[in-house]
Amino acid sequence: MDYKFKLLKIHCAGCALALEQDLNTIEGVCAEINFVTKILKLTITTENPAETLTEVKTAISDFDHSIEIAEYQDEQDLELKEKRERNINIVRLVVAFAIMIGTYFIPLLWLKIVLFALDYILVAYKVLISAGRNIIHGKFFDENFLMTIASIGAFVISEFVEAISVMLLFEVGTILEDVAVGRSRKAIKNLLEIKQPYANLVVGEEEQKVALSEIVVGNIIRVKPGEKIPLDGEITEGTSYLDMSVLTGETKEKIVQVGDKVLSGSINGASVLLVRVEKTEGESTISRVVEMVEKATESKAKSEKFISKFSKYYTPIVIVLAVIIAFVPPIFSGYSNFVDFAYRALCFLVVSCPCALVISVPLTYFAGIGSFARCGIMVKGANFVEALSKVNSVVFDKTGTLTEGNFEITEIVCFGDHTEEEILETVAYAESYSNHRIAKSILKTYKEKTQKEINSAWITDYTEFAGKGIKANIFMQDVLVGNAKLFAENEISVYTTNKSGTVLYVAIGGNYSGYVVIDDVIKKDSARAVADLKAIGISDVVLCTGDEENVARAIAEKVGIKNSYCSMLPEDKVNVVTKRVQDGKTVAFVGDGINDAPSLASANVGIAMGGLGSDIAVEASDVIIMTDEPSKVAKAVKKAKKTHRIVLQNIIGTIGIKVLILGLIAFGVSGMWLAVFADVGVNLIAVINSLRTMLK
Repeated sequence: MDYKFKLLKIHCAGCALALEQDLNTIEGVCAEINFVTKILKLTITTENPAETLTEVKTAISDFDHSIEIAEYQDEQDLELKEKRERNINIVRLVVAFAIMIGTYFIPLLWLKIVLFALDYILVAYKVLISAGRNIIHGKFFDENFLMTIASIGAFVISEFVEAISVMLLFEVGTILEDVAVGRSRKAIKNLLEIKQPYANLVVGEEEQKVALSEIVVGNIIRVKPGEKIPLDGEITEGTSYLDMSVLTGETKEKIVQVGDKVLSGSINGASVLLVRVEKTEGESTISRVVEMVEKATESKAKSEKFISKFSKYYTPIVIVLAVIIAFVPPIFSGYSNFVDFAYRALCFLVVSCPCALVISVPLTYFAGIGSFARCGIMVKGANFVEALSKVNSVVFDKTGTLTEGNFEITEIVCFGDHTEEEILETVAYAESYSNHRIAKSILKTYKEKTQKEINSAWITDYTEFAGKGIKANIFMQDVLVGNAKLFAENEISVYTTNKSGTVLYVAIGGNYSGYVVIDDVIKKDSARAVADLKAIGISDVVLCTGDEENVARAIAEKVGIKNSYCSMLPEDKVNVVTKRVQDGKTVAFVGDGINDAPSLASANVGIAMGGLGSDIAVEASDVIIMTDEPSKVAKAVKKAKKTHRIVLQNIIGTIGIKVLILGLIAFGVSGMWLAVFADVGVNLIAVINSLRTMLK
């Protein structure tokens, strides 16, 4: 069984990592803690899940009694509770600071010691209790233990102000860190609240406000001005404009009218719309967006896994070094300078906590994913952000990706006794079972020109050959409709044409009877998409299409692509991708159709056009562009590079600063104040640097 909980009062990223590792040692438990969202996800596979869940809760209490586990649904109440507790802690620390300053000027030594001791307890009692409980359970290498040893040691060697200051700054740093992380979490939370919780269901002449779970496909819902469209559907009445910025990141409004498709999450701007529901709550666009963002913040990139392993060995090594500093040098001086080296060792312990690394790396990816989403780019996980940052080869599909996918018949040519209407009718019947955009455009043109509907009774022995065409018996005649490759395989000679567009050759009764030319419109930003990719250093940009060579070459030239592949079957596109992957390139495949799904899955990063693309393509992809704009591919790569660059800055900067200060402390050049900066200060710098990913 799967469970989801909210963890309260867990303020240390290192502790969250250690707790996750502890919970995963319980038999039948798979635990994952996201420190940024403070969410605990559990999968329990034992025969008695309730008993195992109790064991998990006990393990959390044993790990740190102050950590509270609560139902995920109570999030708003939990946030208020956390805020109230944070305010109490701020008051406590202000009082403790005032006592420390006042006590410093008291002349009586015994009174000063007593007041400093009481003040220390006021500041540090939570850390002391947590450290004590952890020691009882054999956990010596956590942040609470390190701070306790360092501050008590400072107190023992009469560094009273420094002992209190270490704890005071540690607590202040924890609060500031919580606030910074909370802002990032709130930004993602606001993104996830774009879903309208109800729909205005039209029943006869009445209107009922009902939960989305009660709506079924085919229901009519009313969307009033200012309301979000709750479910995907088609407008049956009304004209308005939609604000789609929540989905696309663009402020441009879209005019919609009867017959237009609308996506959930869009805001109705002008007048009342009646919408026929086409997708239920779980299948609608906005639900998919929310689900993708939630899942994306849970996945881990390689650098996150590296930090987890690094922190596992780093802290024990530093503690061993601290012990060596405290006891080995004094041996050679007869322990005359033991206090000095003990002080250095205590400072060493303060620096050693790896929390800046443990929190800043996942926080950077977390904030980055939120930034992607606000631009209409959905990334399914931190691992894909990392892969996207390394992309150096991009393979584009044509139809619906670089072109609009709105096909029009531009020419009908017939031979022999056949008429244009007969050729059009034959092609329409042949394409009537296909879901391809070309097929839909042919059927639309046929219905508009003839005012007739397709009678499927006249279609038998239907076979579709992927990437080639269709063979069927129509009106009691064998019909072949497709490209030159299909006709060659069936040994029918055709007079090929080099006209721009997709050419469908037609054979009726085994004889070449004519052809139809269907042309597509290149998206207005396709050329910019290619130029932007080249501008950021990606020179290997390729076009793959099932169209013939003349079409592929014409589109490639117009958008600025040098390498193009034509007459490609789905497996051919996969071969183009895998060949590049095998050559050591990090490949992104950009597509939108069902036949693109294998290539999307084969690439290092699959990028789907999510606004108009098929559900299968979206499912197979790693990145979804909600606006269907190919120019956002380069934008996604740039944002991923920025995110990865900030991750590296945090890793290199944090390790570098800590190693430098550890060296200074070991040689007695710096003291406790610099040690506190190396812990609390570096934490804050790393967190603030992480939040830069949220900027455009």
